[in-house]
Amino acid sequence: MTSPAPTLRPGDQLAGTQATTRVVVVRAPAGRRPEITCGGTPMIPATGAPPAPATDAAPDTLLGKRYVDADGTLELLCTSAGAGELACDGVPMTVKAAKPLPASD
Repeated sequence: MTSPAPTLRPGDQLAGTQATTRVVVVRAPAGRRPEITCGGTPMIPATGAPPAPATDAAPDTLLGKRYVDADGTLELLCTSAGAGELACDGVPMTVKAAKPLPASD
């Protein structure tokens, strides 16, 4: 039996176990414990996480980009790029689009 995923809170830092990807939780869903994966493997708390092996592969997660789940209730900020696609409960996360600036005419 596996233990349920920990409750995510804004400010939590997660690290990939198979990639150099690291993220910070910006917004977390209330009352839900999503499973966050990178490249198909679960992400773990970044504190005490062993460094992942560096690869020459092009990063799938990009530094400084915000990723959101399909519902828009979970938002992650990538603080270290790496190979592997971010997913929430098995569904790939997408890059959050920038808000348009107001016209200054």
